[in-house]
Amino acid sequence: MKGKVVVLDTNVLLHDPEAPHRFGNLRVVIPMQVVEEIDRFKKDHSEKGRNARRISRLLDSYRQRGSLADGVLIEGTNKGMLQVIFCQTNALKELPPELGGGGGDNNILAVALEQMRCSGLKEAPEVVLISKDINLRIKADAVGLQAEDYINDNVSIDNLYTGFRELSTDAQTMKTLHDEDQLSLAAVTDSEEQHLQANEGVVMVDQQNDSHTLLARHQGNSNTLKPLHWLNRAHLGRIKARNREQSFALDLLLDPSIALVTLVGKAGTGKTLLALAAGLHQVADTHQYARLLVTRPPISLGKDIGYLPGTLEEKLGPWMKPIIDNIDFITGTSPGDDAEQTKRQKQREPRNAWADLQGMGLLEVEAINTIRGRSIPNQFLVVDEAQNLTPLEVKTIVTRVGEGTKVVFTGDPYQIDNPYVDAESNGLTWLVEKLKGQPLVGHMTLTKGERSELAELAANIL
Repeated sequence: MKGKVVVLDTNVLLHDPEAPHRFGNLRVVIPMQVVEEIDRFKKDHSEKGRNARRISRLLDSYRQRGSLADGVLIEGTNKGMLQVIFCQTNALKELPPELGGGGGDNNILAVALEQMRCSGLKEAPEVVLISKDINLRIKADAVGLQAEDYINDNVSIDNLYTGFRELSTDAQTMKTLHDEDQLSLAAVTDSEEQHLQANEGVVMVDQQNDSHTLLARHQGNSNTLKPLHWLNRAHLGRIKARNREQSFALDLLLDPSIALVTLVGKAGTGKTLLALAAGLHQVADTHQYARLLVTRPPISLGKDIGYLPGTLEEKLGPWMKPIIDNIDFITGTSPGDDAEQTKRQKQREPRNAWADLQGMGLLEVEAINTIRGRSIPNQFLVVDEAQNLTPLEVKTIVTRVGEGTKVVFTGDPYQIDNPYVDAESNGLTWLVEKLKGQPLVGHMTLTKGERSELAELAANIL
């Protein structure tokens, strides 16, 4: 019976340094070209650099147990082998002329081809090239190699947990929930109800009248439904829920018993605005938290503008403009304000609210790449554009959360600027699926754009 060999690309190891341990009893081959590329990344101060150093240490630990050229038994397996090899035949010359010359991906392809045509075996092994590089997978297919994405932590974006569901029931059950302020799950006749996730939202719909609805939420793992108390108690000024998803999201954001909230949605659905409004309310009004801490990955849309001068705050300024815009909107005038107040509002400096909140110690900006090693107690932490983070970066942030801190991740999986993740492998969707059903965690997928009619049209059609 022929064996099976997996050949790992550099980006797989940079994405998950434990990848060699994920393939059971198969033979795992790491081309020498990959080791060379890992070596070039090891001095990088980013997460990729840390992962490069981790995989180097892992390979060195196996080297001490045997010859990597011959293969070393993978820890925790019966016959899984780890090898580091280079191309020893003319496989590189057998590549098409367009891929000639060696270097980079072509050397990795040559190693995989050599493994597939391995001489000395009666039957060639089944070889699979594992890479997160789409173009390398296309090249591999073109030369007759089987290629697959690394999907150990992938999440199907089409089946992503929404955070709420509709349940059809009778008017009397809805009245009981409204009057008594709670309802046992057993009182709801829908069979799916018994499988509600912790903190999942419920839209109760009258069987006799579709327009008669009631919003409720499963309270942790209590087997009890309750109306959206926290949403109804808060006074957020001009910020109000405009649809049912926003209502569920605000209730999760305002509930102090929930320590982590994930908000996923397309552009203009209000993810960042709701998170900041709820955070400012609980910092400045109810004093539930000591300060609002805001961070986001410094990944630009399009070509980078290069290094930025100045202090940390000045460097982060351009990246924080979307946050500043939202803070200005939250602290701006409401439609019912008098004319004199509106006039003063128009005359104020655009960054006054931002600067004032920082001056009072209520707002702090954090560079996401300096968060490692910190302990963050009693703060409301908002991580914006979290779809650009890897699962390991998300784990690093969550493990920084101290006692009394609430962390909110917001993002749109369809707007990813990080070349090392995609809609199904980014840290935000990974976090949603990994932690759904935990009593300390809440999630909401926002679908309706509320920024403007034009923004909604663009998000849906363009």
